[in-house]
Amino acid sequence: MEKVLIGHIVDYFAKIGVAAIEIDSGEIRVGDTVYFSGHTTDFEQEIDSMQIDRNSINSAQAGDCIGIKVRERVREGDEVYKIIS
Repeated sequence: MEKVLIGHIVDYFAKIGVAAIEIDSGEIRVGDTVYFSGHTTDFEQEIDSMQIDRNSINSAQAGDCIGIKVRERVREGDEVYKIIS
């Protein structure tokens, strides 16, 4: 299992459990598994859906800022990795 750094958390909306992620490199798609890593963050999950400006999308690439629903709390600055199997 290989991890590739694709971006970082820029904001977290606790009431709705959504993370705003800035994609720095590469591409992610719905169905990909991502790993969140930070000082107190350590979990992975599959992307069920993602949005840009409240519009559903199937993929995102470098330069995009996306929102995805996360099952645990994340923090600004946490790193986001794509899991490659």
